Amino acid sequence: MRVVHCPVNTAGIPWTNVRALRRRGVDARLVVFERYRLHPEADEEIARPAGVLGRQLAQARAFARLAPKTDVFHFYFGLTLLPKTVQFPLLRLLGKKSVMHFLGSDIRGRAPAELEWSRRAGARVVGSYDAIRWVPDSHVIPPGIDVAAIEPAPPADRERPIVVHAPSSRARKGTEHVIAACERLGVELDLVEGLDHREAFERYRNADVVVDQLNAGWYGVFAIEAMALGKPVVTFLHDEAVRRTEEAFGIEVPIVGATRNTLADVLRPLVASLDERRRVGAASRAYVEHVHDVERVADRLLDLYAGLT
Repeated sequence: MRVVHCPVNTAGIPWTNVRALRRRGVDARLVVFERYRLHPEADEEIARPAGVLGRQLAQARAFARLAPKTDVFHFYFGLTLLPKTVQFPLLRLLGKKSVMHFLGSDIRGRAPAELEWSRRAGARVVGSYDAIRWVPDSHVIPPGIDVAAIEPAPPADRERPIVVHAPSSRARKGTEHVIAACERLGVELDLVEGLDHREAFERYRNADVVVDQLNAGWYGVFAIEAMALGKPVVTFLHDEAVRRTEEAFGIEVPIVGATRNTLADVLRPLVASLDERRRVGAASRAYVEHVHDVERVADRLLDLYAGLT
């Protein structure tokens, strides 16, 4: 099977998927519009000149080159190589299969009519049972990470625990409330911002408690990596998404739920008790191994491809 993942490497998810598929013997490649600073990994970057027409021409040339040697085009983040009105009909005409894989902010809050175009793909994918409310007939494939490559680093026995928070956007993540809660509790807050992934990950490793976000209603790759390290994670979760996740995967979601109003109260027992931090951290590691291990994700992707028409 020959699969092209394109055209972005958002949060490193496409690259992680490509590498996992290669280990299964799939001819998988990642082709991107441009290499991101935080996640520059890709097999190929499409050289696109300035201007809409120049970019469209470069993308059309890339598609013409890739199509003859590709069985499945796996698109991400609501983006395609050709204009959407052309991309999916042409793929069907050529006998190629396709997937549109949404990653969160590309669909959050969108009306169904705004996403109607994506029904032209062979399958639609979302990363959680929270996101499925915007694309109800989609497949849920949680983001995967190489769990085996991450050595657990349980919370340390410190008199003053370290809370790590890594906002991509302070406004979207509710950072002001995280700062206020940590000041109220007298704990050390490590704000991780503007670093490449390797540097940021070492800061995560030093955490005793991790706070993800207080607005979105679910968690992302930052929280997944923190759980793989054996850290307790606090974030805002929608109850219905928690219920559906636990039903689908047969394991309790160990993330500690909080809102901007309850954050300080939720953090207090974790800050006060090393045993509680380590108990939740151990459950977090087990959960990630069961739900987010990239080898399990590879199985889900292969099952998805096998069912495409």
